[in-house]
Amino acid sequence: MDLVFFDISLWVFLALFAAAFFAGVIDAIAGGGGLITVPVLLAAGLSPAEALATNKLQGCAGTLSASYHFIRRGQVTLSKMWLPIVMTALGAISGTLLVSYLDSRVLLKAVPIILIAVAVFFFFLPKLQPYIARRLSLSHVQFAVIIGTTIGFYDGLIGPGTGAFFSTAYLCFMGFNLVAATAHTKVLNATSNVSSLLVFLFSGHIIWALGISMGIGQWIGAQIGSRLVITKGVKLIRPMVIIMCLAISVKLLIDP
Repeated sequence: MDLVFFDISLWVFLALFAAAFFAGVIDAIAGGGGLITVPVLLAAGLSPAEALATNKLQGCAGTLSASYHFIRRGQVTLSKMWLPIVMTALGAISGTLLVSYLDSRVLLKAVPIILIAVAVFFFFLPKLQPYIARRLSLSHVQFAVIIGTTIGFYDGLIGPGTGAFFSTAYLCFMGFNLVAATAHTKVLNATSNVSSLLVFLFSGHIIWALGISMGIGQWIGAQIGSRLVITKGVKLIRPMVIIMCLAISVKLLIDP
């Protein structure tokens, strides 16, 4: 007989834990972990609102785990990121608050086109990045205000591809290498996730037992993924970002 906790089978808990672990590995490298976790939460019987809210809870564990590893390994100096963190948080909170008032389906129609462009950019990254970075560089303050606020807002409102957008912005506007861009992206992605979660806390839609168990899987997976980023670098990140951008684009295009 199946063990059941909180009206959910133990096997469902284990399957969701495994999915979150795999998503944590992928998300730490290239982003797009929600492409894995949201569908499995819906398949487990959660409503769309419950799936999105619970996904934010478990997603926070993954991005915080990766951020912690990058900070501990000296890839990110947190004291130098306070302004992008603040602006990203403000943007994410604003976007999450507006979820109920704006038709995100209209905005989602443009996301696949943008993600395909990001995939093309990463494909030609060695030639394009130095050229673009020389001509479109932003100051630290400009990056925080323009990029942090807008992508944070996007993550709070919609979400798919946030990691790829932050990474591309760091590569194009700050001239970072791919490992540094990925490391800094995780800190801002964690910021937007936590900020959105603070809003979702008052919605009553979070399934805490699932979110916490999946969060443990995400944390472990993200630790492995972030280690792979540092050891494998460009050879791993570039193809994974391209694959995840195209995968998210296909999913958004085929969804009704």
